[in-house]
Amino acid sequence: MKATFGGGCFWCTEVIFQNTEGVKSVLPGYMGGLNDNPTYEQVCTGTTEHVEVVQIEYDEDLVNYEELLKIFFKTHNPTTLNRQGNDVGTQYRSVVFFHDEEQEILAKNFIDELDSEDVFEDPIVTTVEPAVTFWVAENYHHNYFNTHPENPFCSVVIAPKLQKFIKEFKD
Repeated sequence: MKATFGGGCFWCTEVIFQNTEGVKSVLPGYMGGLNDNPTYEQVCTGTTEHVEVVQIEYDEDLVNYEELLKIFFKTHNPTTLNRQGNDVGTQYRSVVFFHDEEQEILAKNFIDELDSEDVFEDPIVTTVEPAVTFWVAENYHHNYFNTHPENPFCSVVIAPKLQKFIKEFKD
């Protein structure tokens, strides 16, 4: 099965799902934009309408889509429009790209449930949109956290997020 999420910088999202049991692969890339074969430099301008996303292949016998949604919403801020932390721009917006009608319904119901339970102080701005062409990011973005531990962004931003995830989802 396949799932695609945009939750800010794909370096942060990639490592979370790499550490999720039942996830077979995680690819960083771009979705939802205007031009074919976008580059990181183009997407970073915020003018292409692409979103930094991760595309996940998972074994639904080990992890289901609702569990992936739970992880996604617990590991980024779905209440900030076009922003995650210091990363600002439409390329960092919160979005669930669904691959079939069941995913669409599950994602919308999940968001409705979070809203009705007032899980977040502010309203959720995450959009639920049909998956379109997925453009794989350049190779140097793949497995970024694990291959660039010296990068300050990895140690200051991603590592604490990963530790929180591991603690919260250890089961």
